[in-house]
Amino acid sequence: MSDNRPAVWPILSYTDARAAIAFLTQAFGFEERAVYARDNDPSVVEHAEMRWPLGGGVMFGSAGKDDSPFGRRLPGNDSVYVVCDDPDALFERASAAGAEVVKGLEDEDYGSRGFTVRDPEGNLWSFGTYPGE
Repeated sequence: MSDNRPAVWPILSYTDARAAIAFLTQAFGFEERAVYARDNDPSVVEHAEMRWPLGGGVMFGSAGKDDSPFGRRLPGNDSVYVVCDDPDALFERASAAGAEVVKGLEDEDYGSRGFTVRDPEGNLWSFGTYPGE
C-alpha cells in the first residue's frame, strides 16, 4: 500500500455502540467516519469506523447483533494501544470524560510516556508515545 491507509484495524464489540461513539470522541478524540445501523432498528450498529488523528483507527459494532462470530463477541474483553503525541493532555481529557484509570501516567523504561484507562464497557485503552520499532 503506497497511500498510507491503515492496514490493521482492531475490532471491538459494544452493548451500546452509539454510546461508544460518543465516548471515544469525547474521551480520546477519535473521529467518527462511518456508522451503518440496522434499517429497522437504528440502535443496532452493524459497523462503525472511527479514525485516530495520527493515523489508523478502530472498527466496532453492536454486541449480539447476529449469530455470526462477530455478532456473538462479548463486549469489554479487548485491549488497544494507541500512539499519541501528548499523553498528559489526553490523560486529563480521558479522566474528565469518565474513563476509569487503570494505570496512571508513567514514564516507561523503554522511553514511552503513557497511561491505561477502561472505557464504560470494560475495554482497556493504553495510550503512549512509543510508536513501535
